[in-house]
Amino acid sequence: MSEELSPQGDITGNTYIDLGADTREGYSIASRSRKLAREAIGDNTPEDRIRQRCSVAVGDFTMADLMRFEHDPVSAGVAAIRSGAPIYTDIRMVQVGILKKGHSCRVECALDYGADLARRSGITRTSAGFIALGEKLAGSIVVIGNAPSALLSVCRLIEEGIVPGLIIGTPVGFVNAAESKELLRTMPVPSVSNIGTRGGTPIAVASINEIITISLP
Repeated sequence: MSEELSPQGDITGNTYIDLGADTREGYSIASRSRKLAREAIGDNTPEDRIRQRCSVAVGDFTMADLMRFEHDPVSAGVAAIRSGAPIYTDIRMVQVGILKKGHSCRVECALDYGADLARRSGITRTSAGFIALGEKLAGSIVVIGNAPSALLSVCRLIEEGIVPGLIIGTPVGFVNAAESKELLRTMPVPSVSNIGTRGGTPIAVASINEIITISLP
């Protein structure tokens, strides 16, 4: 990668970072998209960077106005990533989409936990996975892009005293998606979410990947 494509620097002005763009064409497309997002959304805060990336991820600048940030999630996320905190996702698609470069965090999926609990109780596999993880979630990064039931279960764990270092909660759908995100925003934990029924893997992955990018030295 040439010097101008180096991952050093920030994302404003004439420099741009995208750890997922490893060819000149890929970098060019990502850079042009990001320039348009900066112009449309603004570029004054770390939260603006997440708004930009999420808007690019869904091809819709109105997504920026739906994003919500509670309890300084960018600073909390950067600290957790730099400390090597584990990252737990709700589904494989989110797990696969998270950048594996630029950090030492273990990226795992809740579907690898709690299978017996799901069978016994009849709750969703993602909910069972996070419940089974239990204390392992303390100080971790939780990224939920699809399963409202999982986000509700994580909120219940927080009420019981298990507090992740950061939650990115952007589940999508018409059943409990908006409600689970509203509940998340009442929790005493740093969080990134969005209002309404929209969301999904692209928003969750864009949010955590931008925080990873911000965490680069």
